[in-house]
Amino acid sequence: MTVHELSRIDARRIAVRAQLLDAVRPAGLLDVVRGLTLLQIDPTAAVAPNADLVAWSRLGSPYAPEQLSAEREKRRLLELQAMIRPAEDLALYRAEMAEWPERGTPSSWREYHRSWVAANDACRRDILDRLGAEGPLPSRALPDTCATPWKSSGWTNNRNVTKLLELMVQRGEVAVAGRSGGERLWDLAGRVYPDLPPIPVEEALRVRDERRLRALGIARARGPECQVEPADVGEAGEPAVVDGVRGKWRVDPAQLGLPFEGRAALLSPFDRLVHDRRRTAELFEYEYQLEMYKPAAKRRWGYFALPVLYGDRLVGKLDATADRRAGVLRVGAVHEDVPFTPAMAAEIGREIEDLARWLQLELVRPGL
Repeated sequence: MTVHELSRIDARRIAVRAQLLDAVRPAGLLDVVRGLTLLQIDPTAAVAPNADLVAWSRLGSPYAPEQLSAEREKRRLLELQAMIRPAEDLALYRAEMAEWPERGTPSSWREYHRSWVAANDACRRDILDRLGAEGPLPSRALPDTCATPWKSSGWTNNRNVTKLLELMVQRGEVAVAGRSGGERLWDLAGRVYPDLPPIPVEEALRVRDERRLRALGIARARGPECQVEPADVGEAGEPAVVDGVRGKWRVDPAQLGLPFEGRAALLSPFDRLVHDRRRTAELFEYEYQLEMYKPAAKRRWGYFALPVLYGDRLVGKLDATADRRAGVLRVGAVHEDVPFTPAMAAEIGREIEDLARWLQLELVRPGL
């Protein structure tokens, strides 16, 4: 098979277009989620919740967060392991649920998950009975009858019901039926998920790799194990090399040779265009870290700086915070990785104004 030889510009344009961030905006929210395959849920909302911010980056001000809630209520979108996915994609996960413990997790953790769930089988059955009779319910409404507590050095230590529910999602027994004030509401999976026949595991993994590559445009064939959503794509697509970048890539052949027209966009730090920091550095030559966990004095760009896309380049970071109590979007700084031309500054400025308008906040810039 021919190995495609790409310049960095080629690779970047493929990535931007695949992520629906070129000049042709998608028609609506369902098109966005189906094109990207997912919207990641994250509780941080320094500007806006991640799923909403990603949707706005593609759709602009016509997008309203209520649209996401409505599509979930209609069961056209569903939540699976903190990702919003098209409901029809559940068929790609059903068979894997049936062969639990989950793939993509180190074998030692898989065995711990298996033994811990078995040790707490009575609690698992209590949860199923309660949800069957009263669901949907928040986790705090479910009694903790676990015989063996969950051990962790992190925040999940002894959070037995929450951890058991998350593992029961992987088993296909329960599902997130919705959210109330950000809190997950749990129910029996059969009352939430569409009744779709499972696709055999190996075929499903192949299709998921293909869909992930279509959403990314270009990606590594192999990468480190990642829970929930890998960054690599296996043998999907066709082989490629990128001038000036070491290693082998896979590219979506449907993206080759297409015209490109870019635009300005403000991205969530969790946006899939920049989520894989190594790929971002290699293809875009762009340095980025989420600095919310750093002391303020050690931050270079801000608590929740938004990467700034212009055309096929990542050109800066926007340090902004939504102060909803004061009714303002405060812009601390616009960091220019490259000097902005007047045209760049004007278009990026319009995106910042659109962000404030979408948030229904007054824009407050430095010096104003």
